[in-house]
Amino acid sequence: MDRRSSATAARGPTAPSNPPPSRERGLDLARRAAAGDVRSTRLLLEAVAPAVVRAVRAILGVRHPEVDDAAQLALIGFVQALPGFRGECDPVHFAIRISIRIAGATRRRFRSRHDRRDDNVDVDEVQAPSDGPQAALRRRAVLRLVDQLPEEQAETVMLRFVLGWKLHEIAEATGSPFNTVRSRLRLAKDALVRRIEQDPALAEALDAPEEE
Repeated sequence: MDRRSSATAARGPTAPSNPPPSRERGLDLARRAAAGDVRSTRLLLEAVAPAVVRAVRAILGVRHPEVDDAAQLALIGFVQALPGFRGECDPVHFAIRISIRIAGATRRRFRSRHDRRDDNVDVDEVQAPSDGPQAALRRRAVLRLVDQLPEEQAETVMLRFVLGWKLHEIAEATGSPFNTVRSRLRLAKDALVRRIEQDPALAEALDAPEEE
């Protein structure tokens, strides 16, 4: 898939769109797309693009200069990963997992290029209009610290605290047992809190309830 196709899909959320397909329909499209069917690939991209863009924006912020490029790369990565997709979750969830990895990598590269002394660039800026003060603080704290976690813990934290998923949703999307997800989250929170133990406000921001 070229960047023109992915850019068209990424613009999907700004225009009226059809409801997302059922899981069964999505899995069928994914199988056909993995086999190289162009029409199925287009339909699948149109279905997952809104969720991909929302996930990338949640991690980078809507005004991040590379948010559009990251969304396009996430869609490209999604299509490239389809041959290895085993259908263990909804294709939209699979796309979101790829999106948070690519958005995280984009953010780390951006941070490495822009020193904190540059007052014109806020590498930790994340805007989500629906966030209250506590949610915004939690989101910012997680994004500053999550890069130091093991990959599976980092993914769980991003899905839980940045995207607001419930634990059973994370378990379904990652194909992991519920207790494993809960354990990863607890280990990640313990590690993060240890790193910010001198800042009670950030520790409190991470102390969210674990809904099932």
